[in-house]
This record gives sequence, structure tokens and C-alpha cells, in this order.
Amino acid sequence: MNNRIYTSLTEKKRKGKKSFAVLVDPDKVDHRRIAEISRIATEASVDYLLVGGSLVVTNHLDAVVQQFRQECDIPLILFPGSPSQISSLADALLYLSLISGRNAELLIGQHVISAPAVRQSGLEIISTGYMVIDGGAPTTVSYISNANPIPADKNEIAVCTAMAGEMLGMKLIYMDAGSGARRPIAENMIAAVAQQVSIPIVVGGGITDPEKAYRNCKAGADLIVVGNAIEKDLGLVKEMSDAIHSIEVKTEI
Repeated sequence: MNNRIYTSLTEKKRKGKKSFAVLVDPDKVDHRRIAEISRIATEASVDYLLVGGSLVVTNHLDAVVQQFRQECDIPLILFPGSPSQISSLADALLYLSLISGRNAELLIGQHVISAPAVRQSGLEIISTGYMVIDGGAPTTVSYISNANPIPADKNEIAVCTAMAGEMLGMKLIYMDAGSGARRPIAENMIAAVAQQVSIPIVVGGGITDPEKAYRNCKAGADLIVVGNAIEKDLGLVKEMSDAIHSIEVKTEI
């Protein structure tokens, strides 16, 4: 199986190089918007495009992925909210297991149902321990999953959850405050998790300015994902990318 995307993430982590992903909701883009995002993301040296959402109500995922393919060369990673959100035209799939909740369907149930289609898709599959952190506002993922998020001030719960995910064989830990979070994940929680796990850490939700993205990276995030803020202002893409990529890379010995 091709592991190009995951290899790139782990290699960047080894070097201390931080990455930036723009999250695109297929329900909120048309042909013109896709072309605009592609151009701006390319100019800003965005590392990855994540496509998907907690609740996708349209059925044009393939068309969205295909147009991005035509418009730019940025790797496309699916961020699915359900097993139906699969497009073989993408590069990789974050195979999310909601390890912060206690809903068996989102821990393993939906994966059992989707496994044949996922295998046949030919996508690079990246098993991801998905952790929802309380961002101060109800989120779609919390509602649909019927699972309480990890409290924002309970670092020990986040650390133990991430450790368990890594020991269970997850390749990534994704810490998410949710779309439109009133408050992003605290740097001290990110740092606490980063000190205890060796796999790449993805952080998203409530990141609305370049300074916050920078501080999250300094705390230990390897990949920053921004969606909602960029939907409102595409001009942030360049500023976010510059801030994230300004982190000094480790010197090889």
C-alpha cells in the first residue's frame, strides 16, 4: 500500500517541520470557489488540502475532489464524517476512530461497515485517533456522535487518551475543538500530549489567527488544520501558512 502522505508527515515531524492544511467543506464550495482556493493555497505553499466534514448533505464529493485535482498539485486528504464520504480520486483518507468518546459505532462500528469500500478505494489509509476537545460551543460532531468532548482543562484525560490511541496502533492523533469553536485547544494541553506520544499530532478548531497557529506549533502540533476562519477570509491562508512554516527546523546532526 502506498504510504506517501504518512511518510511525508512523519519525515517532517522528525525534522521539526510544521505543516498546514486547509479544510474544505464540499457543501460550501462551487467551481469558482474551488479555483480560488486552489490558486491561493498554491501561492501560499499550503501542504495539504483536507476535504470533508461532520455532515455532508450534497453528493458531489467526487466532483469537488476532481476539480481540485485539475486546479492544483496539493495532496488531497479526505476527512470523512461518515463511511459514505469516500472518493477514490483523493490521495489519502483519515480513517477516524473517535477515541475521546464512548460511542462504539464511531470507535469501530462504522469502520466494519465501510471496510470493504475503503479497501477497494485504493486510497492511502491513515488510521487516526480522533479526539474532540470542548471548544466552548456545541459542535456537529458532538451532536451526531452523542459523545461528550474532553473538558478543555483536563490535560490528563487528553494525554491518557492519546497514549491509548498510539498504543492501539493509531498513526495520527487529531485533536479537534470543532468547527466554529469559541475557544481553541489550549497550548498546555497540546504540549502535554506532545510530550507523551511519538506519532504526528494534528490540531484544528477555533484557530482564527496566525499567532494562534504559530503558538500551537510551538506547543507541539505537527499539522495545523484551519477551515471555518478561512471560509470567512481567504486572505488568512497566506498569513497562516507563513506563521506555521516560520518554525525553525531542527538541525541534522
